Amino acid sequence: MRWKVAILTASDKGSRGEREDTSAQVIRELVEEEMNGEIVEYRIVPDELKEIMASLIEMTDYYQADLIFTAGGTGLGPRDVTPEATLQVVDKQVPGLAETIRMKSMQKFPEAMLMRGVCGIRGSTLIINLPGHPEGVHEGMRAIIEQLPAALNALGRKNKEIM
Repeated sequence: MRWKVAILTASDKGSRGEREDTSAQVIRELVEEEMNGEIVEYRIVPDELKEIMASLIEMTDYYQADLIFTAGGTGLGPRDVTPEATLQVVDKQVPGLAETIRMKSMQKFPEAMLMRGVCGIRGSTLIINLPGHPEGVHEGMRAIIEQLPAALNALGRKNKEIM
């Protein structure tokens, strides 16, 4: 059995079909190649608090994802609300993951200090906010990917094939 992973992209342009979702492609590749994970759900929604919240809840409660990666909506813009939506649905925060993503990403991209992403737990699902830019997604995931099995096992997820 493999880790069940969901991907949620928050992007107004992407949800209207005006921009290709290359960040989700990066997540998919790393999940499948590095984590031996299975994508159980993928969707792209506009930068709307309630839509992001509803998607996270459905991915957790209905699809029973072990892990959810979000891409986008973590900047300083007025429509960037992914962290706020995530905080509304999680039971606990996992600040060390978000701090590590920012810290490692800043080594290549100084502007990563402006990324407001959070990480948290809903039930036994780990939710991780990543930036919207593909390079930022790659750097962020590479920074934490080795610790994800330990995190998921600590949440009571069965030890499955990984890495």
